Amino acid sequence: MNQLDQLKQYTTIVADTGDFQAMQAFAPQDATTNPSLILKAVQKDEYKPLLERTIRDNPGLSTAALTDRLLVAFGLEILNIIPGRVSTETDARLSFDTAGTIAKGRALIKLYEAAGIARERILIKIASTWEGIRAAEVLQQEGIRCNMTLLFSLPQAIACAEAGVQLISPFVGRIYDWHKKASGQEYAGADDPGVQSVQGIYNYYRKFGYATEVMGASFRNTSQIVELAGCDLLTISPDLLQKLAASDAVVERKLSPQQAQACTLEKISLNEQSFRLSLNDDAMATEKLAEGIRLFCIDSLKLEKIVDALH
Repeated sequence: MNQLDQLKQYTTIVADTGDFQAMQAFAPQDATTNPSLILKAVQKDEYKPLLERTIRDNPGLSTAALTDRLLVAFGLEILNIIPGRVSTETDARLSFDTAGTIAKGRALIKLYEAAGIARERILIKIASTWEGIRAAEVLQQEGIRCNMTLLFSLPQAIACAEAGVQLISPFVGRIYDWHKKASGQEYAGADDPGVQSVQGIYNYYRKFGYATEVMGASFRNTSQIVELAGCDLLTISPDLLQKLAASDAVVERKLSPQQAQACTLEKISLNEQSFRLSLNDDAMATEKLAEGIRLFCIDSLKLEKIVDALH
């Protein structure tokens, strides 16, 4: 078997793309999207009809409302391809607005349900700020499942698990980027700080019985992916899926509930004050969270401009 097929024995594979053709080629279980991926997709000729149809079928709506419908239109197309779930992101400009995030999550689910999609097939993506986690806690209690993104630290992961969220997406590659820049050195395999972060989160969750799923995200190379074989899910870009499919190297399971139980870990208790202090003490997590929100805000605005130009 190639590496991709071997990985599928241990881990649910998720396509990290808005490209329908890539999903069909690699047969993932789930798919994730974000404003940057959708922005990239709508600028391709093959997806312009979807953009134009969304605008044509929803006359009189604001640009923001049309953009929501475009995100859902992509999600609906993806759900025709994959057997599992699609993640649709809330507006990053709401990252510090609990009430606004709750309202946006409800609105997105309402659009999916109006199209005949059960909410169990949708994950609402929310930034892992304190305000975002509180919003996710409310949405989860309403049966709206959440995928917590822009997650770079164990305190963020613990707060998400305590809130009862469905899934978290720790960003392996962006953690690696920060440490590589800060230290001036390369990291590979088990020495990769991004890999180590996800391993620590996975072991903590399984050690203490949290049901929240861990989905490694934002990979830079296949080495990072292979080192996380056994993680609940891994969301992988089409170019790295292609590299995995082209390699016959052996993939060994690196993470398991049994190994996690054997870890010597202490349970950590967090409230808002200790969460904010812990996050502030972690320069990498603080900087990458802020940067990620900024970049998603920029791409959301670019996407709205494209919609507005045709509106």
